[in-house]
Amino acid sequence: MTQEKGLVTLELETSILLVSFLIAIVLGIIIIPILRKLKVGQIERDDGPKSHLKKQGTPTMGGIIIIITMILVMTGTYLYFTWNNQNELANKLLPMLILTIGFGMIGFIDDFKKLVLKNTEGLKPKYKMLGLLIISVIYVLYLIEGLKLGTETYIPIFKTYIELPIYIYIPFAIFVLLATTNAVNLTDGIDGLSSSVSSIIITCLTVIGILWGVPEVSVFGSMAIGAVLGFLMFNLHPAKVFMGDTGSLLLGGVISALALYLKIPLLLIVIALIPVLETLSVMLQVAYYKKTGNRIFKMAPLHHHFELSGWKESKVVVIFSAITLILCMIGLKII
Repeated sequence: MTQEKGLVTLELETSILLVSFLIAIVLGIIIIPILRKLKVGQIERDDGPKSHLKKQGTPTMGGIIIIITMILVMTGTYLYFTWNNQNELANKLLPMLILTIGFGMIGFIDDFKKLVLKNTEGLKPKYKMLGLLIISVIYVLYLIEGLKLGTETYIPIFKTYIELPIYIYIPFAIFVLLATTNAVNLTDGIDGLSSSVSSIIITCLTVIGILWGVPEVSVFGSMAIGAVLGFLMFNLHPAKVFMGDTGSLLLGGVISALALYLKIPLLLIVIALIPVLETLSVMLQVAYYKKTGNRIFKMAPLHHHFELSGWKESKVVVIFSAITLILCMIGLKII
């Protein structure tokens, strides 16, 4: 770490990760029984894989474990930096947190309406999209005008930046935010899949933040990794809790927020290929079915296709995670 990073060292980042991990575990132990008592249980689709029917009633909305963990750790980290006269660094952490928690809260409202208020429709899609859009616009404008990060976008492999016109960059950046959070949301469908894949992607972006000397990214990424890994301890097969839209929208927010802050959204095509393929599988399935009445996959998103092909959930998670790890290593190579 270079001298200008001040208080941010690898030791501090590791400490933040460990604290986040431990807090998430403690919160999981406390919150999961509460969710179970409130009967905030998973509702399985009748047309889904038959093996999932036994998951009916498993506590969901577990993404609040990640949200509360990140708020608590961020509060402590913010106070630590301000106490040590690192106000600028402390303030740079806030936009990423606000976008992440904002996305998570929209998911929470959707989950709350479905599972607590028993409103099967949940938050209407147009309102959900509007909420995500408003938060995305605020974040992108703040990066450009507030932090003066400009509209440069890094081109992997060529290892150069291109300056996009602002009227192209703003809709492009908003698309990245919305597309990423939707892709991660579609990846959430098997015990531990979304949290495993997302934690690897976030780790990759955090490592880039360390290598490039962007302390706010390495600090924020460290607390996110710890929180997700702590949640994962309860989310691995057989899952004791599901994240719901609360968690999946939040994780999409973390990934896209870090990528845009680092100016490497195009790298997501490589390191987040699994969520990209999950999204494409749904789009292709719907388009092909409407045109021909037949299906390309046994079921979409893609992970369900492999389930119905005879793969166990744990095999899907291990293979998808391994592929993501390899892609992230490639991503680190091409930047």
